[in-house]
Amino acid sequence: MKIHPTAIVDPAARLGEDVEIGPYALIGPEVEIGPRTIVQSHAVLEGTIRLGEANEIGHGAIIGARPQDQGFKAGTQSSVEIGDRNVIREHVTIHRGTAADSKTSLGNDNFLMAGAHLGHNCAIGNKVIIANNCLLAGYVSIDDGAFLGGGCVFHQFMRVGRLAITQGSSGFGKDIPPFLAAAGVNKVVGLNTLGLRRAGLAADERAEIKAAFHLLYESGLNVSQALAEARARSWSENAQSFFDFVANAQRRGICSLRRRHEKSGAE
Repeated sequence: MKIHPTAIVDPAARLGEDVEIGPYALIGPEVEIGPRTIVQSHAVLEGTIRLGEANEIGHGAIIGARPQDQGFKAGTQSSVEIGDRNVIREHVTIHRGTAADSKTSLGNDNFLMAGAHLGHNCAIGNKVIIANNCLLAGYVSIDDGAFLGGGCVFHQFMRVGRLAITQGSSGFGKDIPPFLAAAGVNKVVGLNTLGLRRAGLAADERAEIKAAFHLLYESGLNVSQALAEARARSWSENAQSFFDFVANAQRRGICSLRRRHEKSGAE
């Protein structure tokens, strides 16, 4: 274990084997850090936090701070839970849950680039990439393998589906179904074709996802009609998960298709 002499580590904090704490870092009493994790200079870990193994916490990152919620009551016991092998770069902020016994969570093998913000009660899956200066409001959910472009903003309670990708400098207040590319303001523009290939989906799987996309967005049916038509057919697991996501997107609805004549709000 290597702890820089200028770091402040509460004696009650629990540190695993081979943990490194850099200069001027601050580690609070309710923090648990798994083995082989590196916390770089000026990082602040406060409140109830559980970090798994082999994580990298960048310079000046702040994890576990009070949520930016005017209804938050001082003394509320909430937490942040982070899995294994995550890279959390410089000046990332991750706020703890806002309600009692709630949490903000980050899974495994994620990459959060400099300046990203996770609001209270966000739930991030595995192998997610969140580029520089992305801002996630409270209760945002990001499913496995999604890629959020730099400078994107996400409204509270929305969800980004598995293997979806967003263009930088875009804004979203509606759910983004899995496997799609999204851009501008609440628009999808097609399939995340490259992402599907990189994820190892076979050609027939990609073709079925394309058919599902066509049924939902290009058939002339509204969402309810498309879902009814989808229920009358048989789909593979991935394509079925696409329709299941859409059927459950009742709180905020889903992003609509940007037509060829429409310009992206990010352009």
